[in-house]
Amino acid sequence: MAGVKDRIRGAWKGLQAGETNTRKTTPLPALLTPYRRLPIQGQGISPKPTAANLRKFAETPVARRAINIVKDRIACMDWQVRLKRDATTNSTTVEKLRETLEAPNPGDSFRTLIEQVLEDLLVGGFGAMEMELTGNADLPFRLWPVDGATVQVNAEWNGNAETPRYAQVNTRAGTEKSIPLLDRELMYLRLNPRTHTPFGLGRLEVAFESIRSFLEASRYAGRLAGNGVQQFALWMEETTPAQHERMVRWWQDEIEGTGQVPILSSEKKPEVLRFAGGTDADLHLGWQEFLLRMIANAFDLPPMLLGLEHDVNQSTASEMADDAFEGAIKPVAKLLSEHLTRDLFGKRLGLRDVEFVFNDLLSRDETTETSVQLDLLKAGVLTVEEVRAMRGL
Repeated sequence: MAGVKDRIRGAWKGLQAGETNTRKTTPLPALLTPYRRLPIQGQGISPKPTAANLRKFAETPVARRAINIVKDRIACMDWQVRLKRDATTNSTTVEKLRETLEAPNPGDSFRTLIEQVLEDLLVGGFGAMEMELTGNADLPFRLWPVDGATVQVNAEWNGNAETPRYAQVNTRAGTEKSIPLLDRELMYLRLNPRTHTPFGLGRLEVAFESIRSFLEASRYAGRLAGNGVQQFALWMEETTPAQHERMVRWWQDEIEGTGQVPILSSEKKPEVLRFAGGTDADLHLGWQEFLLRMIANAFDLPPMLLGLEHDVNQSTASEMADDAFEGAIKPVAKLLSEHLTRDLFGKRLGLRDVEFVFNDLLSRDETTETSVQLDLLKAGVLTVEEVRAMRGL
């Protein structure tokens, strides 16, 4: 028994002696095999909706409503740049960082900048900002919005800070067609990151098929309601072809679209043949409501926020609004704040003890937050300066 233990220890030591700092697993192994997808009847085979189609769908009313609920709520949040615990950076530097973020480039405010990034993040799962150092102590950096659809990700990047991790592809010719970017030069946000692809998954991508079906159903209902699709026909028995042709021409020239009352005289009364019931059921409103619920699910929103309010009452409306904040808004805001802290302050500026936070994420209940801070202040856990910093004062 002792000999077996010695052999195991020896083999383990041999493995430890041969250890290296290189990664053993293969990053994104799914990219090494061709993408295959079973065809769906009536649909083209496409591994991912194109950026142009996604952005076109983002301009439709339902998708725009879902995007704006998340984007506008985050863009209107109050925010602050603060020091972490036991920080060595002085408050003057923090103040300069905040002033620079308020006008991150000559053409954008902080709100207009993050609105563009959040738009790409929600639509395609890609949000990008270029981080530029200025060398000016009063204006240490510039942030520029980047079209996330033009960014390529180096799947073989090994963590080397001097190796390009990203590249932006544009329509220029020659060497300028692809612009390599280091990890510290580009902030790339991925929504729903996965192991089999370097790209994220946008919420509009998830809702793509549901939105397409909803648009088709609404177009059909619009044509039906506008008499673009006729729901009945006239049956005239025992008429000659000449009489039939004369009747059709008279109806089109004299009656159709004029609002006049048609007067007919014939031996037998024409019969009206209806193709549908002539009710709201012909508009397939139940199917459209189901699609709206699927779109709301794709955006992590309650259907109430997309206009389905018939099953909402006063006791459930507040709870649904809180669920929308916790499930749809808070994760995206947290993702953005973490990238600003890690990529901008940490990697680009080298300030590891500074963080960006949205004040609305700290506590939604101002009374509870104030009470906790007062208790910590009385117990000596926090100082007055730390409490002022937490409240952005």
